Amino acid sequence: MQLKEVMSQLEAMGNPGTVNIYRKHGADCPMYGVKVADLKKIVKKVKKDHELSLQLFNTGNSDAMYLAALISDDDKITKADLQSWAEKAPWYMISEYSVAWAAADSPHGLELALKWIDSDKPNVTSSGWATLSSLAGLLPSDQIDVDQWSALVDRAAAQIHEIDGRVRYTMNGFIIAAGCGIPELTEKCKALGEKIGKVKVDMGDTACKVPAISAYIKKVEDKGRIGHKKKMAKC
Repeated sequence: MQLKEVMSQLEAMGNPGTVNIYRKHGADCPMYGVKVADLKKIVKKVKKDHELSLQLFNTGNSDAMYLAALISDDDKITKADLQSWAEKAPWYMISEYSVAWAAADSPHGLELALKWIDSDKPNVTSSGWATLSSLAGLLPSDQIDVDQWSALVDRAAAQIHEIDGRVRYTMNGFIIAAGCGIPELTEKCKALGEKIGKVKVDMGDTACKVPAISAYIKKVEDKGRIGHKKKMAKC
């Protein structure tokens, strides 16, 4: 499929109600309001298309940018491509999901995530922590340096109440992901969750809440899912 054809389909699939929901969540960029389920209909046709994914992301349209990540080619996307995406991401659905998923599924995920969490741009920093969250649930045990990840958990816990709201949200999610995905860190993350307490993030005009770290990990633990690994981050 060509870019023009895909954009025409996205426009036809647009939903004003979805646009309104996304606006309440803080989206301030062009969009048609395409539901994710409808985006996946296009994914079934396109599969993976590296060039098209880059073209879609560069439109600046939220629906196209989300779709771009879903059809990105893990073997072809470069560090420069992902860096550009992280810097251009206009709101958290793109920075914390699309960009983070594409990075985590690529061979460059950990390297970029560690770089991004040092950024002075909140959208890039949040992409970094979100990428780490995905990697905690993807990387096999023999590819995880527990000491390194333990230090990252300590860093997130130390900074979580002092940093920008969306970065704070992704740090919260990272501690949860580390506790759920890395068995050696489960007890540590639960203990830190109790110490951190409630994490406050402005969720806009929505009913969304910030998940409690210890309680969330405990639920996963009770289901016997600690250490469970996914095949891919994109969904």
